[in-house]
Amino acid sequence: MNKFLATVAALAVALPAATPALAQHYDARHDQRHDVRRGPVKMKPNPFRKGQRFDHRRAPNYRVVDYHQYRRLSAPPRGYHWVRSGNDALLVAIGSGVIASVIANTF
Repeated sequence: MNKFLATVAALAVALPAATPALAQHYDARHDQRHDVRRGPVKMKPNPFRKGQRFDHRRAPNYRVVDYHQYRRLSAPPRGYHWVRSGNDALLVAIGSGVIASVIANTF
């Protein structure tokens, strides 16, 4: 009986500590984290701003974008290209990596 009570006491202590970790899960269909009790968790804002140097290793969901596929993107000037960072489109100089423009929530 003492072993049973010790097991129940150990579970009573350990379970509340584990509950927050169990309440969050990753939903791959929507590419965002969800908290089961509170709903979607807001994603962090894009860390890049105009005039900064672009580092693709810090960009979530980085890829070079074909501007023809998106209405909001114009043809880039010579020496620039559009890249994706999270849900934002960035116009980046190919040679220097300096960001010329940021269009939020393009994707």
